[in-house]
Amino acid sequence: MQFSYNNPTHIEFGAGKIEKISKLISKETRVLFLYGGGSIKKNGVYEQVTNALSEHTWFEFGGVEPNPKKETLDKAIAYAREHGVEFVLAVGGGSVIDGAKYVANAFFHEGDGWDLLEGKFSPTKALPIGAILTLAATGSESNSGSVITKEATKEKRFFHSPYSYPQFAILDPDVLKSLDERQLVNGIVDAFVHTCEQYLTQPHGALAQDYYAEGILRGLIELAQSLDERDDLWYANLMWLANQALNGLIGLGVPQDWATHFIGHELSGLYGIDHARTLAIIQPNLLTTLIEEKADKLLQMGKNVFGLEIHIPLVIVERIRALYTSLGIDMKISSYTDDTEIISKVTSLLEQHGFKHFGDRGSIDKEVVIKILEKSI
Repeated sequence: MQFSYNNPTHIEFGAGKIEKISKLISKETRVLFLYGGGSIKKNGVYEQVTNALSEHTWFEFGGVEPNPKKETLDKAIAYAREHGVEFVLAVGGGSVIDGAKYVANAFFHEGDGWDLLEGKFSPTKALPIGAILTLAATGSESNSGSVITKEATKEKRFFHSPYSYPQFAILDPDVLKSLDERQLVNGIVDAFVHTCEQYLTQPHGALAQDYYAEGILRGLIELAQSLDERDDLWYANLMWLANQALNGLIGLGVPQDWATHFIGHELSGLYGIDHARTLAIIQPNLLTTLIEEKADKLLQMGKNVFGLEIHIPLVIVERIRALYTSLGIDMKISSYTDDTEIISKVTSLLEQHGFKHFGDRGSIDKEVVIKILEKSI
């Protein structure tokens, strides 16, 4: 229970809030409007944003990918510099917001933006960021993290920066209604694993963090069970639960794991698998492999989240696996790629990226990763 906490992001939550950006960004500010594949032009969000920016000077840059690519974002930086922008407005899901963080933090850097990801550069200033969330999953709209992929080397890396917190985030749940079921499922799973990475560690006695995490997990399970009965409140709950899973609160002063993410990132970078689906594949097999050290928290999760009075940790792992299966997720890497060198490639990249001993106890090494991947293929 030792921590410092500050989350400076101003959140506007609710239907019809996008118009608020007209007042949240100064009209004298030159704005880069950053977005993804163009779905916002079909669901009305693009029109809402451009209407709200009607009195601003703004420039648009589209095409940011899911698993945003450095190569695309470098073009966005060049475009932003060319037009002298002073503010980055990210309109999209976690990938677009992560991309905006890369653009904003690398904007004043004279070297390669990838230096951020390799820890060679720590910004002392950056462009300010605003976010309009269109896909609930990552919590990137009010945290300091960003995950970027380098297409040239198939690497997926992350960085944190105090300049990455958006000044504001607009969360309009109505926007989620245009998403397909796959994207909604990904959001549920992503938020669920984010919570687990800060919860399924070891006993620590921080009651607020534990009980808040358990509440988030229970909420996400309810949403998974009512996926076919979605109403306005369902979408609102998903958007807020995903935000609360990774805005920093439940991880304050407690052990954190993130091993599932580190392994999953390599799979996404190599094979382009949806981020949430790599997590769903890896997590149950990681928990099974580390069943003894995860036992206490698994049993706590069984009682307080699933309502099970049992003393067999493996049963809880199988409940987690069953949750993902019920959402229609293929739970084997081989469902997404026929590569026969998965294990060697993933372990090599982890070692290259400095992950030799990781997890909340530092107990995951190459041999443990191999066991996890053998169960996952």
